[in-house]
Amino acid sequence: MADFIRILIAVLLPPLGVFLQVGLGGAFWLNILLTLLGYIPGIVHAVYIIARRPAHA
Repeated sequence: MADFIRILIAVLLPPLGVFLQVGLGGAFWLNILLTLLGYIPGIVHAVYIIARRPAHA
């Protein structure tokens, strides 16, 4: 259920979804760049990060 909520947040605000998953790491900054370049690439990256990585401790 937590992943579903993160994915929903990632669709609305991709960097926030990545931040909730990994914190202020490289993936977060990459997602901000991708979101600025195009909203769809930011969403795809955020969903990928949420689906592939374990939650930040």
